Amino acid sequence: MRAYIAPKESIILNVLSATVDFPTCESIRMSQQVDRTGERTLAVVTKADRAPEGLLEKVTVDDVRIGLGYVCVRNRIGGDDETYDEARAAERRLFEEHPLLRQIDKSMVGIPTLARRLTQIQAAIIGRCLPDIVRQINDKLSRSSDELGQMPPDLGTVADAVREFYHIVKQTRASLEKLLVRGEFDEYPDDHGRHGTARIAEMLDSYASKLQAQAQAQAQDADSSSFLVEEMRVLEETKGINLPNFLPRPAFQVLLRKKLESIEHVPHRLVTQVWDYVGDLVMGILHHHSRSYPQVQPSCRRAVQSLMDNARERSARHVKELIHMELVADYTANPDYTAKWNDMMTEGHARFLDAVEGDDVPALVTLPGFGDTDVSHLRLQRKLAGQAFDLKARLAAYWTCVVLRLVDGLALHVLYSVKRLVEKDLEDVLAAQVVGTNLDGVERMLVPSPATALKRDRLRKSIALLRECREVVANTMDKISVV
Repeated sequence: MRAYIAPKESIILNVLSATVDFPTCESIRMSQQVDRTGERTLAVVTKADRAPEGLLEKVTVDDVRIGLGYVCVRNRIGGDDETYDEARAAERRLFEEHPLLRQIDKSMVGIPTLARRLTQIQAAIIGRCLPDIVRQINDKLSRSSDELGQMPPDLGTVADAVREFYHIVKQTRASLEKLLVRGEFDEYPDDHGRHGTARIAEMLDSYASKLQAQAQAQAQDADSSSFLVEEMRVLEETKGINLPNFLPRPAFQVLLRKKLESIEHVPHRLVTQVWDYVGDLVMGILHHHSRSYPQVQPSCRRAVQSLMDNARERSARHVKELIHMELVADYTANPDYTAKWNDMMTEGHARFLDAVEGDDVPALVTLPGFGDTDVSHLRLQRKLAGQAFDLKARLAAYWTCVVLRLVDGLALHVLYSVKRLVEKDLEDVLAAQVVGTNLDGVERMLVPSPATALKRDRLRKSIALLRECREVVANTMDKISVV
């Protein structure tokens, strides 16, 4: 019962017997729990003919706060033998002729009065509630229309599907250009994993640091007891019939090759890392923009996988070319090479020879570029020591230039390849995979997924029903305003 009288739009018709004490009535207490002020409670007092004494005071003093007032009525006494007209005539005579009941105001007695009061109260409540109901209908209608408008169009022809597919590609390309080329993250401000330019820059910085650290570690032997041992061994193996103290070029190339082979895995690891990341990002963005057409996503995924495989292969070839180019010729126009070699030779060569050739001087010597070095093991091989130091100094100075070329060359290749992928390759591969020559991929877009079809149908029915309801309410408001 409480559930029916709780809504604020409900009229509480509290039926009271004239024979009971109103304040102790259970129905009064129940209505007061949901309508404390009584503003939507109307009391109907029955059996007025059986307890007329004190009834006037009960309905005028209003000890129980009946906001909409009282209406006193007469119960039908004759039962089935008394017609409606006879009952109403008897009621009218009762309230007109009874010495106590006729004192009650005529606006508070009779079934016709009750019917009229209910109609008036209902009209007033409806008049107050209808504007809010109209607002709620309009809000729901607007939300449903917006939701339907945001759904993918209902494709009817292959041409429609092709246009929609290229619209998806255009959206995907625009997002990827922001994330991977221009460094604009307004679409995903809090998703740092999709901030492509920042993440690739971190990978390139890490790659450069690893190469630089390896170059520095190789410039300084961890164990000074092996200082120049490898260089002297190579000089012995590459010696020919030459002038004394002549530095053979093959020795330099042998050592350079070994150093290149020791770091070749680092750039390969970088290109794998970059393209794994780019592949996941591209697929995520494409999946987002094609979410309304899940039936085309498997073809898109295959296209992206093929594109990433080609990109990895192309970058791997580029890394090999960078390494092989370094082996073609030991050449650089970088002035830092000469400057660094001169510093090591000018400040360190004489000091090194003194330590090697002088038995009465300390064998531990500080050499520019190599740190504190023990040369005692070289005193037995003084003949090649000077050449070996020169070779090591040249290689250390040149290795810095090689590392910079590997860093810059690969970084530029990666950035160019990513830009090319976003601006050209992705669209070409998607078109070939999804559109193809027979349009198989886009034809699948013509058949909506069950979830999409169900949602579209639900929204259309909801919109039609809401518009119908709005028309009914508007007509009702017009009738109320005339009354």
